[in-house]
Amino acid sequence: MSKLIPSTEEQAEKSRQFCSLLIPVLNQHIPGLNKGKAMQIIFVSPCTETPGGIISSLVSTSVAKTSRNLSSNINYTSPIETILCEDTHQSLYSQLLCGLYQNKQVLRLGFAFASGFMVAVKCLQQHWTLLCDDIRHGTIAEDHPKITDPSVRKAVMKILVKTNPELADFIEHECKRDSSWEGIVSRLWPNAKCIVTIITGTMSHHIDNIDFYSNGLPIVSHMYACSECFLGINLDPLTKPPEVSYTLIPTMAYFESFQILGEDDNQKDNCNQEKKQHHPELVDLVKVELGREYELVVTNYAGLYRYRVGDVLRVAGFKNNAPQFNFMRRNNVVLSIDMDKTNETELQNAVDHLMIMSNVSLVEYTSFADTSTFPGHYVLYWELQGNNNNAVIPQKVLEECCLVMEEFLGYEYRYMRTN
Repeated sequence: MSKLIPSTEEQAEKSRQFCSLLIPVLNQHIPGLNKGKAMQIIFVSPCTETPGGIISSLVSTSVAKTSRNLSSNINYTSPIETILCEDTHQSLYSQLLCGLYQNKQVLRLGFAFASGFMVAVKCLQQHWTLLCDDIRHGTIAEDHPKITDPSVRKAVMKILVKTNPELADFIEHECKRDSSWEGIVSRLWPNAKCIVTIITGTMSHHIDNIDFYSNGLPIVSHMYACSECFLGINLDPLTKPPEVSYTLIPTMAYFESFQILGEDDNQKDNCNQEKKQHHPELVDLVKVELGREYELVVTNYAGLYRYRVGDVLRVAGFKNNAPQFNFMRRNNVVLSIDMDKTNETELQNAVDHLMIMSNVSLVEYTSFADTSTFPGHYVLYWELQGNNNNAVIPQKVLEECCLVMEEFLGYEYRYMRTN
């Protein structure tokens, strides 16, 4: 089971304060964004209840359901009903439909993570003919194959106020004219000035694809956040994705860190370094050094005390006296494609179950996250040996091995695979 991070009203208020800073910073660098709309693709997931009766949800869901901006639906092409629809396929289709219908008003496109951009493009590729039909006729039938929730249909109908065959013809022409779909996003949303999404860390492999489909629109990786709290803002949002740094906002939490030791550090004094690895010395935010890597530790308003977030950051510079960090990686994560984080222990646990339940012996294995295709996937190489030593292992046995691995990988992996 994944960990549960506590939240309080005070913590939620800090999150709202943080979010209120994002667009003003962006407007300073890209003027005029407030004169149009944002096609902000937002998803929520079903909430659950703990045995003690406490509501539990993903952080993104909690923010979406409590955000004052969402409740008033300011500058978004998506009606609130489409955002709060827990059927992600229906939600995405209806949000895309509303965004396409208002395409000339859209000045920025937003996605929580870069992987969301790719999911939206894939949906567009699969359903553009149906989207064109909806726009051409200006109505959503009760037996519509993609929009089945009555409240979502009613909300979308308020956007599709009339038939628009000209727009439908335009979308159809753009989708047909080039099979590679190069620049399709900038063509369908011709006034868009940027794409706002988190592109650092495990999302960075999507940069080339986003550039391809958007014809090089600026990619703004605007914030750094985690389940424990919102952390930092990119004060120079037009920085190229590989150079993005985040300035931690000290009012969000109390930040400390401990230094990640490099090879040179380990060679200086092995005894002292071994001691530091077991009892790392915490460093205040103001005492970090340029170019050094640190693992972040937070004490937040919800009661977490000196909590190791698990993120490794490198000091890239300073804004006045505030340090700015490049996000480097998750600590102790061996496989990650999207928001999943499979560590070495989880992978080994799945392999152990594979050996118990399968009639084969594992000689050796290794793995990597293959992001050359979309969606990405885990690749595991096994050196297997059957009970008859060199006997050929049947394909069916190999397929059963894959199913066992799928079942026993960690909760986050399995959750992401089913959503």
